[in-house]
Order: sequence, then structure tokens, then C-alpha cells
Amino acid sequence: MNRYESTIIITPVLSDEDLKNRLKSFRDFLEKNGATNVTDEHWGLKKLAYPIEKKRTGVYHIFDFEAPGDVIEKLELQYKRDESILRFLTISLDKYGVEYADKRKKGQVGKSKVKKDNKPKEEVING
Repeated sequence: MNRYESTIIITPVLSDEDLKNRLKSFRDFLEKNGATNVTDEHWGLKKLAYPIEKKRTGVYHIFDFEAPGDVIEKLELQYKRDESILRFLTISLDKYGVEYADKRKKGQVGKSKVKKDNKPKEEVING
């Protein structure tokens, strides 16, 4: 089984309850079709780079899972049938992608490293 990451952008006009129901249905679909280790990450409402279907914002959500290859075709067909999905992208993760996804889940991505050097800087005065 390969590891995949599926990112979807959902229309912002759905209520919170409708959004949760749609996401739960996709998660249940994955689990029913043999996907394991299904985790999801909700990024929330984000501004789009360009309008899609006259919408300037979208709700981003990511599913990370392990599944056989034939599940992806079925999942993307479900995405295409759902009118609330503005865009989707499903990728197969290589070993570096898996490592990065694991770090992102743990919150280790995007944090700057703090130097522990607390020495005051010397001032240089030209004179």
C-alpha cells in the first residue's frame, strides 16, 4: 500500500454542520474502501490566489492515508460528484514526503530555530 495525501478546497458557503458531514463522508468512504491510518487536518478558510466559480475564499482540508492504488480513482470520482468541492489534488508521497508529512503533523514544520547564543553584539564605531 502506498501513502497518499489528498487536499481539497470546499466552497465557503456551507454551514459548519454541512462541512463536518461532508468531511466525515469522505473519511468514511476511505475507511470503507481499505484505507488505513486515515488522518485529517483542517486548515480552515483561506483566500484563494484567483477566483474559482466566482468565489475568492475556500475551506482547505487535507486527508493523509495509506491505501491501495485503485482507491484513488474512486475517491476522486466522489470528489467530482460533490458540487461543494472547488478543487482537489491527490498525490502519492515518496519517502521525503512521508517524512515531511509526519513532521507537519507533529508541528515541527515552519518553526524557526532559535539560537541559544545570548552574547551581546559588539558595536563598531567608525571614527
